[in-house]
Amino acid sequence: MISFEALNRQNDKITELSNVLAFLIHDRAICDTSVTCELFFEYVDKVQQHLDIEDRELYQNLLTHSDSKVCNTAKMFLSGSGEIKRVFNQYLKRWCKHRELRIKDHDQFVKETAEMFELVLRRIEDEVEHLYPTVRAVNTHWAAA
Repeated sequence: MISFEALNRQNDKITELSNVLAFLIHDRAICDTSVTCELFFEYVDKVQQHLDIEDRELYQNLLTHSDSKVCNTAKMFLSGSGEIKRVFNQYLKRWCKHRELRIKDHDQFVKETAEMFELVLRRIEDEVEHLYPTVRAVNTHWAAA
């Protein structure tokens, strides 16, 4: 099972990448560089990996827990994960093709990217404040981690 330390490192890296990318994409010339594109797809990969790891490793024990509050927390986060994946995939279909950015309307890309970053950053905050404490309470072997 993944440690909270590893989950928090993932969240820190996702946050760092979103902050750097938010700055880089505002300048159209920088937005179109291979460096920005590489960072962008590193961000995409890290978000997808993080959500997949949580889906695979965190929810099973919570969903079968006897406490309905714990079970409802798991259902809420699992549902949120599915929704983020759906929105994220729609966003990627609109702006990317074959792991390359395809930006026809730069202003709209910046706007939608900022919205995507905000969605993911809110999710990270909710994980730290609500999901991880619930997982720690249920999985006593994680309590010390």
